[in-house]
Amino acid sequence: MSATEIDFYELLGVSRDADGSSIKSAYRKMAMKYHPDRNPGDAEAEAQFKACSAAYEVLKDPQKRAAYDRYGHAAFQQGGGGAGPGGMGGADFSDLGDIFETIFGSAFGSGGGGRQRPRRGADLRYDMQVTLEEAFHGKDAEITVEVASQCDPCGGSGAEPGTGKRRCELCGGHGKVRAQQGLFVIERPCPTCSGRGEVLEQPCSSCRGEGRVDKEQVYEVDIPPGVDNGTRIRLSGKGEAGPMGAPPGDLYIFVHVKPHTVFEREGTALFTRVPVSFTTAALGHTIEIPGLDGETHAIDIPAGIQSGKQLRKRGAGMPVLQGRGRGDLVVEVQVETPTRLSSRQKELLREFRETETGEECPESRGFLDKLKEAFGG
Repeated sequence: MSATEIDFYELLGVSRDADGSSIKSAYRKMAMKYHPDRNPGDAEAEAQFKACSAAYEVLKDPQKRAAYDRYGHAAFQQGGGGAGPGGMGGADFSDLGDIFETIFGSAFGSGGGGRQRPRRGADLRYDMQVTLEEAFHGKDAEITVEVASQCDPCGGSGAEPGTGKRRCELCGGHGKVRAQQGLFVIERPCPTCSGRGEVLEQPCSSCRGEGRVDKEQVYEVDIPPGVDNGTRIRLSGKGEAGPMGAPPGDLYIFVHVKPHTVFEREGTALFTRVPVSFTTAALGHTIEIPGLDGETHAIDIPAGIQSGKQLRKRGAGMPVLQGRGRGDLVVEVQVETPTRLSSRQKELLREFRETETGEECPESRGFLDKLKEAFGG
């Protein structure tokens, strides 16, 4: 696709039936957005500003707009200095190709001699599962990936050893060919050389001219302490080899942490729920929780603790990824009501109930008081 196919209406963001006022308003908005004074040193913004100005120069003039609506950019190619249909006056559009090339890349440029650069190889993704313990300590892992790698016999060139490349006869080494379609001249990459301007004298018999073959590659991966779900590790240059000797892409390792039977993770914090008997909750106690670090962490349960209360142990959670320190260990207490009592235990509980005054459980007492107040005793 060439620069002549870029639509002026799309550039300003207006419909083809927009009136002059709408076009002027749209241009002012775009000009304010991309004006060089507002984007100092931004070459792309400056080019966009020039392109919008060129589009407005055409669409604001009824004669020029009519010619553009009828002939498109071909009107300017055939007489930009005033000889074209509708009379273009003194408007100069000779630099439109450069403007569009700056904004949209060389594929939209107006020049016919630029070869396409070999594209780098594709990036690859590898999903790795680790345990929470491995995420805590980190690990050195070894992975095997089937990847398009550089062909050894031809060194990635795609040419049979002892042979080379020659200029493409179809495009004359330019990498592009042109075809007339009505009023438009369409420029496309050369179908013979795929835009490279060169063809192989004899394709490599091992890779059939691709310069790469599928191989199993083994890579060492350093999993740092503190990784979490979605952590991405980049192995530069370990993706697919580029065609015809082009640079390789990258390999991205996406880490997935398996669920743990005891701990749940939120950032650098570790959560766990600990059931305690109602006597422990009433009298208080110290419990011990084994941590992922191999240490045993003492958690003091205060007397009278309620179910759902969270206790925090500073610095006993997950390591900070690529940083210092650790998060916290958070213990949520769940008071468990006994379901299997001996006759003696039931007897003791009945004796205890007979001694209750209501002050032992202030929340229950308060709720009863609210009921009395709401329903008149």
